[in-house]
Amino acid sequence: MAICEFLPRALCRFPAISDSYIRQARQVIDDGFRGLVREYGYIIDALKAPLQWFLNYLERLFTTSPWTVVLIVMLLVVYFGSRSIRITIGTAVGMILIGIFGLWEDTMTTLAIVTVSTLIAIVIGLPIGIVMARSERVQGVINPILDVMQTMPSFVYLIPVVVIFGIGKVPGLIAVVIYAVPPMIRLTNLGIRLVDKEVLEAADAFGSSPGQKLWNVQMPLALPTIMAGINQTIMMSLAMVVVASMVGVGGLGRNTLQAINNQFFTYGFLNGFALVAIAIIFDRTSQAFGKRLQRHSEVVHG
Repeated sequence: MAICEFLPRALCRFPAISDSYIRQARQVIDDGFRGLVREYGYIIDALKAPLQWFLNYLERLFTTSPWTVVLIVMLLVVYFGSRSIRITIGTAVGMILIGIFGLWEDTMTTLAIVTVSTLIAIVIGLPIGIVMARSERVQGVINPILDVMQTMPSFVYLIPVVVIFGIGKVPGLIAVVIYAVPPMIRLTNLGIRLVDKEVLEAADAFGSSPGQKLWNVQMPLALPTIMAGINQTIMMSLAMVVVASMVGVGGLGRNTLQAINNQFFTYGFLNGFALVAIAIIFDRTSQAFGKRLQRHSEVVHG
């Protein structure tokens, strides 16, 4: 700092905008944002309603159904997805341990949130990824947006979501979707672009229309990569559940947040174990399913 005694102030202290100007700009932006939300609150409520209904319905279905039925259905889904006895047995052991430690209902709530957020991310991400794969201009516009979405701290997503939608399950769900959708978009785009050009030329030679070429050639061949995108979306949804619990999302995320606030090591560890178990089940099942699709496409088109 001794050097600054002999230099102009502008060379030592960065010429930042005055605090008063920043406060005024912040007040104008925040007030305008809140006013916009109040003006179109009825539209926001109409958009929230179907998400709220679907999430509540799925959560009630998971939490009120007999645990034996839920476990059997889950094991069937895992087995037919992975075709692996080892993964199925591991799923059974993990879910039984979760139930023994008294975390079954919270786990079902978390599963409902992750299921809904993954479905929404697929519905949003798949068409955007397809459009990106078909247009260099669209890809050039969307890629920087995805870069920002993936580098932005997850806590920041909660600020606009809470301002627009308030506190509750739906705002947390929307924050989870925003955080988890970029891998779905990127890997859908990548999978379609990686389809062998010779295969596309053969489709053109047989007179396929652009739509037929997309759904009958590109999408089936890109399916393993798309499945990897779904896998990453599920993993990021589970990672965001704990953060989203700050705005009213229940389940294991809320329990983990309470354990952090109250320094309950054992309670936090058990809830973390349940989240890890769910993540491993989803990851192993979706990866095995993606590998089966990859082998199938190699046999058909190899």
